[in-house]
Amino acid sequence: MSLITLQGIGKSFKVAKRSAGFREAVKALFAREHTIVEALRDISFTVREGEIVGYIGPNGAGKSTTIKIMSGVLVPDTGTCSIMGYTPWKDRVRYVRHIGVVFGQRSQLWWDVPVIDSFELLRDIYAIPPNVYRSNLEMLTDMLDLADILRTPVRQLSLGQRMRCEIAASLLHDPAILFLDEPTIGLDAESKIAVRSFIKTINRERGVTVILTTHDMHDIEALAGRILMIGKGTPLYDGSLSDLRSRYGSRKTITVEYRGVADPVDVPGALCLSRSDNRAVYTFDSDRTDIAGLINRLSAGGELADVEIGSPPVDELILQLYKEHQV
Repeated sequence: MSLITLQGIGKSFKVAKRSAGFREAVKALFAREHTIVEALRDISFTVREGEIVGYIGPNGAGKSTTIKIMSGVLVPDTGTCSIMGYTPWKDRVRYVRHIGVVFGQRSQLWWDVPVIDSFELLRDIYAIPPNVYRSNLEMLTDMLDLADILRTPVRQLSLGQRMRCEIAASLLHDPAILFLDEPTIGLDAESKIAVRSFIKTINRERGVTVILTTHDMHDIEALAGRILMIGKGTPLYDGSLSDLRSRYGSRKTITVEYRGVADPVDVPGALCLSRSDNRAVYTFDSDRTDIAGLINRLSAGGELADVEIGSPPVDELILQLYKEHQV
């Protein structure tokens, strides 16, 4: 049964525009020009209970606009959206009790007060029963390692600490759905791993449905069982990461390590992804390339120390999709 259903969602924005210069600035005071930007066009999909869905696309594709519509912040121009039986922008007061939202570049915590004060304010806003609040606070504090920072003002926290607190704040009221918009942006490797581990745990143990937008494909690879991709406001792909790998199954990468400084090598039929003095990574189509001949060609750059052939990283698979759809 579908928990989330979007059908034919469209959203446009009127954006003011003018040329540079003082004359144009004065002119705009009296006659401002506008252009219409179509952020979303005929977006339709369903999400089942308990799924973790990676909602991806290039900058300006419409990901955040979709999340804002699903969380009730924006009203679409066309289409329908039903989530848990609610229309988000019409039933907002009742609906928001069932969702948690984390925007990586915006905070729901009070900047100058300790974290625990923000948590207690959210407890009152959502009218969380005392026993539920205590239980959830204890669980979130333990799983997200918040014990040492609960009494610290938010402005004194590192980005990683603040994001852990933001995620905790969004889950205090036991939501059934968690919307995460760039939750790991700017985090160090340790913080990213901690956040990913926590998301997987609440999905597995509490059945929380997660909609994740991110440009970090490692987040998608670690978390998402399904990928929804949009570009220029329209849907482009809906499927699993394994299906995407099968789609480009003949694409491989070859990584060569040289014993010393190597000369650059031009390899027909292979694309160089990265190169340093003693290391190079290429991608190629294994159905059309003789691997032995490829290795022999690469050995012309210097003495080989190691050769590794594998599947392309998920970033390259997504890039292939972007190129295929010209976004």
